[in-house]
Amino acid sequence: MTPVMNNLTWGMILVLAALWGGSFFWAEVALQQLGALTIVLFRVALAVPALAVFIWWKGLKLPRSPRIWAAYMGMGALNNAIPFSLIVWGQTHITIGTASILNATTAVFGAVVAGLLLVDEPLTRRKIIGAGVGIVGVMVVMGPEAVRGFDLRNLAQLAVLGAALSYSLASVWGKVFLKDIAPEINAFGMVTCAVIWMLPIAILHDGWPEFGYSAPVWRALFGLSWLATAAAYLLYFSILRRAGAENLMLVTLMIPPFATGLGWVFLGEVLTPTTGLGFLCIAFGLAITDGRLLRLRRR
Repeated sequence: MTPVMNNLTWGMILVLAALWGGSFFWAEVALQQLGALTIVLFRVALAVPALAVFIWWKGLKLPRSPRIWAAYMGMGALNNAIPFSLIVWGQTHITIGTASILNATTAVFGAVVAGLLLVDEPLTRRKIIGAGVGIVGVMVVMGPEAVRGFDLRNLAQLAVLGAALSYSLASVWGKVFLKDIAPEINAFGMVTCAVIWMLPIAILHDGWPEFGYSAPVWRALFGLSWLATAAAYLLYFSILRRAGAENLMLVTLMIPPFATGLGWVFLGEVLTPTTGLGFLCIAFGLAITDGRLLRLRRR
């Protein structure tokens, strides 16, 4: 199918960026009363019934093969349980703007991981250069303090980078083990298995959820689950079919402005010039990896 980049597609990409940018803000609100792992548990658990209703409405059938559900267990860990937990914990020590900017390395490093692990996506010089520029951006964001004196803030930054790596591995995992299954089914399967991962981990670490949370926290939890997870994944796969994976990478650059804007307006967070410069480096690395600027220059 030929990629379609019209006004509707751009609008869908902007909405997806707003939803995923909002996830950083909603997690910050929920952290006022919940532990990081409990937030992730609510995020995936509340998303399951929403995705189930959509699958029922579409008349899709769930797979019964143990092999496929084993693949969903891996996907649920790599694409949900691990990165969600690392990012939300990271936000306990860094701003949502910084977390979203470091998370933007997903596409840059994802291209390198795919090049190393997939035969049909070779590791090219362009991808290596793009990753190198992205690493420079990460170094700028973390600052020289990470070398002089490593602290919890730096560990939180590394946690978000670990989440980006986990997302990269998840994309390879999905392409290898789940490529012939309807994407809506894949979304439901991996989120369901993420609940299986998170339920014992969250209870052992944070204890049983108490449910007596304030209205803003409940709104944040439903925003995380229904909008930033269930609706976002359905929108993600819809854009993937319309525009292709290459154009979908553009959403990575649009998430930090939404997250940073929400943090500034509602939480009073201010993006430092150094962090902004690091984001520009990461964005430039993504542009090199994507190859779009190079093709425009050749034209």
